[in-house]
Amino acid sequence: MAEGCQPGDRLPSEAEMIDRFGMAKGTIREAIRILEAQGLVRSRTGPGGGVFIHPVSEERAAALLGNYFYFQQLSIDDIYQIREALEPELAASLAGRLSEAQLSALEAVMADYAEPARTAEEERAQHIASLRFHAVLAEMSGNPLLRFLIRFIANMLSEITVSRQLYAPPNPELWKSGMDYQSRLVAALRAGDGDAAREVLRGHMKNAHRLMGLQEAAVTQRFLSEPGII
Repeated sequence: MAEGCQPGDRLPSEAEMIDRFGMAKGTIREAIRILEAQGLVRSRTGPGGGVFIHPVSEERAAALLGNYFYFQQLSIDDIYQIREALEPELAASLAGRLSEAQLSALEAVMADYAEPARTAEEERAQHIASLRFHAVLAEMSGNPLLRFLIRFIANMLSEITVSRQLYAPPNPELWKSGMDYQSRLVAALRAGDGDAAREVLRGHMKNAHRLMGLQEAAVTQRFLSEPGII
């Protein structure tokens, strides 16, 4: 921060800020109220109370940004245009840098959808789990902006998949190809082959884009064909 303030630091008292900034009491209080609504500060009463700097969590930042995109009617094409640009480069940057524990964590996520779904409900759960694989991979990046963007986009795709019921009916091809690409990706990461990791994830994104687009089209067609819709 400009003056070296850190999360947990106490802001000057109201009287000190009035004197320092030359503003009215109402203006200072309104500024604090806005900062508190944004999650940047928190007030505590009682002994040792006051207004304290509060770090905005990734979950809160994602929720606020998600509220904006809720009204944008994002499509599968919108989502995958970004995924195809970012995720292959993430994979290449992590090749040879992940510990065995981190690689095992990715494989543990894959274990949640090791078998094809038998019902629409299982398909929904598997879609969410397979996107968690990408969120976990992003968490391993040392770039906080890249990490946030990929995790946010994965969460947005998860919400779109559920809200638009893109998991119904079950899609064995999407499951099988996804497992194959993710297995090959973990192998490339373990081998430290950045070029292979990039190409595997690029292929994964393009294939998932195609299949999810078909799923979206099928759901739209089913919706339009239902009696009473038109």
